[in-house]
Amino acid sequence: MCGARTLLFNKPFRVLCQFTDAAGRATLADYVRVPGVYAAGRLDYDSEGLLVLTSDGALQAHVADPRHALAKTYWVQIEGTPTRAALAQLRRGVRLRDEMTLPAEAEEIAQPSIWARTPPIRVRRNIPTSWLALTLREGRNRQVRRMTAAVGLPTLRLVRVRIGDHALGELQPGEWRELRR
Repeated sequence: MCGARTLLFNKPFRVLCQFTDAAGRATLADYVRVPGVYAAGRLDYDSEGLLVLTSDGALQAHVADPRHALAKTYWVQIEGTPTRAALAQLRRGVRLRDEMTLPAEAEEIAQPSIWARTPPIRVRRNIPTSWLALTLREGRNRQVRRMTAAVGLPTLRLVRVRIGDHALGELQPGEWRELRR
C-alpha cells in the first residue's frame, strides 16, 4: 500500500485499544493523532506495552490473525515464585476451560527496568512477587492472565514488549514512533 503508515505505541495502563469510547474512558485518540491508523490486534485495558498501529491492511491482518502465529512476548509480574513444574506446564501448554493452549516460551527473569505503573500493583506483605518472560504464538482472550492463574501464579502486571520483529525499546507509556519503510 503506497503511503501506508505504521506506528509502534506504548499503550499505558487503563487505555482502550480503540479510538472512541462512549463511557469516556481513555482511548488511543488521547495519545495518537495520526489519521487512518488502526490497532493491529488488541491489548487489554488493564495491560500495558507494545501495540502496532497501521494503515496497512495486510500488516494489520498479519499481526492480528492467529493463523500467522506471530510471536508476542510479555513481561509478567506474578504473585508468588514460579516452580519448575509451573514453568514446565506453561511450556507444554495449559488447559483453559476445555481447550489446551499452544506451548509457550516461559522463563523467570529479574525485575525489568521499566516505568512505575500508576496506580501501582497491589502488594501483599507476606507474598513475594516474581517476573516471567512469556512468549505466545496465539492470542486468546486474556490468555496470559488465564495461563498464569491456571498454574497458581496470578498476574499482577502485564507488559507486552515484543510483537514479531518489533520491540518496545525505550518508548515510555503514551509515546509512539513511526516505522520508516
